[in-house]
Amino acid sequence: MDNQGYSAGSYDSLHNAVSDDDELVDIAGATLDFSSADDVPPLDREVAGGAAGMSGAGTGAVNLLDLLDEPVPGVGTYEDFNTIDWVREKSKDRDRHREITSQSKQSTWALLHGVSDAFSGWLLMLLVGLMSGALAGGIDISAHWMTDLKEGVCLSGLWFNHEQCCWGSNETTFKERDRCPQWKSWAQLIAGSTEGAFAYIVDYMMYVCWALCFSFMAVTLVKSFAPYACGSGIPEIKTILSGFIIRGYLGKWTLVIKTITLVLAVSSGLSLGKEGPLVHVACCCGNILCHLFTKYRRNEAKRREVLSAAAAVGVSVAFGAPIGGVLFSLEEVSYYFPLKTLWRSFFAALVAAFTLRSINPFGNSRLVLFYVEFHAPWHLLELGPFVLLGIFGGLWGAFFIKANIAWCRRRKTSGLGHYPITEVLVVTGVTALLSFPNSYTRMSGSELISELFNDCSLLDSSQLCSYVSMPMNSSANSSPIAGNTLPDRAAGPGLFTALWQLALALGFKVLITVVTFGMKVPSGLFIPSMAVGAIAGRLLGVGMEQLAYYHHDWAMFRGWCSPGADCITPGLYAMVGAAACLGGVTRMTVSLVVIMFELTGGLEYIVPLMAATMTSKWVADALGREGIYEAHIRLNGYPFLEPKEEFNHKSLAVDVMKPRRGDPPLAVLTQDGMTVGEVEALVDSTKFSGFPVVLSQDSMRLVGFVLRRDLLISIDNGRKRQEGVVSASPVLFAEHAPPPAPDAPPPVRLRAILDLSPFTVTDLTPMDITVDIFRKLGLRQCLVTHNGRLLGIITKKDILKHMAQMTNQDPDSILFN
Repeated sequence: MDNQGYSAGSYDSLHNAVSDDDELVDIAGATLDFSSADDVPPLDREVAGGAAGMSGAGTGAVNLLDLLDEPVPGVGTYEDFNTIDWVREKSKDRDRHREITSQSKQSTWALLHGVSDAFSGWLLMLLVGLMSGALAGGIDISAHWMTDLKEGVCLSGLWFNHEQCCWGSNETTFKERDRCPQWKSWAQLIAGSTEGAFAYIVDYMMYVCWALCFSFMAVTLVKSFAPYACGSGIPEIKTILSGFIIRGYLGKWTLVIKTITLVLAVSSGLSLGKEGPLVHVACCCGNILCHLFTKYRRNEAKRREVLSAAAAVGVSVAFGAPIGGVLFSLEEVSYYFPLKTLWRSFFAALVAAFTLRSINPFGNSRLVLFYVEFHAPWHLLELGPFVLLGIFGGLWGAFFIKANIAWCRRRKTSGLGHYPITEVLVVTGVTALLSFPNSYTRMSGSELISELFNDCSLLDSSQLCSYVSMPMNSSANSSPIAGNTLPDRAAGPGLFTALWQLALALGFKVLITVVTFGMKVPSGLFIPSMAVGAIAGRLLGVGMEQLAYYHHDWAMFRGWCSPGADCITPGLYAMVGAAACLGGVTRMTVSLVVIMFELTGGLEYIVPLMAATMTSKWVADALGREGIYEAHIRLNGYPFLEPKEEFNHKSLAVDVMKPRRGDPPLAVLTQDGMTVGEVEALVDSTKFSGFPVVLSQDSMRLVGFVLRRDLLISIDNGRKRQEGVVSASPVLFAEHAPPPAPDAPPPVRLRAILDLSPFTVTDLTPMDITVDIFRKLGLRQCLVTHNGRLLGIITKKDILKHMAQMTNQDPDSILFN
């Protein structure tokens, strides 16, 4: 993991690190060390892994070596833990497109090549959607089966989960549709009975043992084979999409291990979900499939367009919400999202949703387990309780972010982080021991949300629908029951028991989710956050329902809630609460409302969802500006410039640039006055990622900028390709070289790797303008000049450190940790 920079003698190790690019990132289980390169221009460290090169230039004299007449493997690619050059990558793609367009007019074969190149993006989206949808379907089916395995086994087919096992049984009743002779609990198999204390203890112990087994396998696989497979993955995906390179994070091993361990982690009963990790899985699919197409394999900016679409695919298969997935990618994770990417994201999300629907993992012709439909309309006066749920969601979001970041920071700075397996087993054991006695914590997160969203009907046997049946001639219920709808009724003993269990489940979920998120297993945050909100919403909904039943003559209910009417829908409150809590944690707004709308299929509930989500965001923002993903990005020290964050300080470029007063002078190259030995000595004595090229040390007139990696690779290539290149050979960046002396060694021409149009600002440029330039152009570095003379350089890391200092934070303690 350590990156010691590019020294003169370390080309071989540098070249070996550039080999394979199907692994794009790695973070989860490893400690990142960003301090190795001092960062004059933070370079992109993702390597495109082929013989990708910049088109060469210039023909020199016979004895001159123009290194880029032919593509040089490694030139134009990036090292690990660096930032891509968005401007250069887009320029390369434009040059490639112009070349294809010009050639397509010359022959039919070239025309067909141009058509296939234009179609390749859509074909890639099709493959990403198919692969992600198939994997998501397999994950859903496997997780459902393994979750039920903790409670029993199907004798008629070990591969059937509980629900599938009882589908074909003729002895199943509607009220007890989960009981059938083919399904045997562990107590029945071991003790021969389902009644009594011994049977309960057997079921209890088997539940805990299976949970520990699943979590142990998950954390062991992650730790041994793919450390980057842990966590949600969305903070790292956001960082990658901003241009940063973390090799291995989107590779083949990460995909395989993340898919397997995600099933194990969800099945263990931990307070986590699979929705966030599915975004990571889909992005792994997108990155791997990019290697089938040259234009995406060799261009990092184009690849990130695919990854943006893959993020939309991940949410599409997680929630069965293709439109919400596209908006999620646009609102939450993407850094660069052109209109073309919007169309392709929409197509890929459509293909993924269709694939998942074809697999039908839940057997209900729906894309998600907790799809519900509400029939009763909401009333304007209910906006008050909906806003209260929004306030609760904002408070929960702010509390969770602060508590979880504090716990994760403690994990990083204490001995706890050295024992990930022990931590996972302890948390799993505590979770299983406390979850089993309560039926609402024993069931999976998706089943719990489905239960809470449920709208009670005449034939519903759920404990949450245990109301007192009123006689038809009762004065309190004078209207006859019509269809499958029920009027508001008094709560029965079963409902009161369920409410107490839900209250205990709420406290348990709030606390256990804080320590679960961030462990070394795949862990999503969507389902736990929605579960917390759904519990709170259901409790409030039942309270409102009972208030309307007993006090229908109050002014707030008079006129719209008559006796015997179905006024309040507790399941709707659960849905609004789920959206509010998820919005408070992630600060999502538009995409969240659309996702929840696609889950329920009801247009009329958009206003309650919007009110709760917006209130949740306002409350959470008042208590802390960062969402959970931004907070984890800052905790891990990723070089990410948040587009939503304002820069409100009055500093100038000269206040941020390097070198500062008292620092050594800026390391520069001259365009024709240095030898190979002098260049290698300069590179060996510094850890900078690139060097400005000037006319001379005296004038400091800027000529261009050259990347350290390209410089080393090109010099090494020159030594191999031409005899006579020695340490005394001149290094020339000028277009026209002076005639060499008769006995002088041949010069090395490097003008082809020189960036002749580096971005510059003057020393008096306000930093708010400079920060906007970095954000909107995706820059890694910017040179600072005064009257045309080079003064210094500003990198993305310098800006992040400066912003930390402006908020009274120690930059070295929070950046690149």
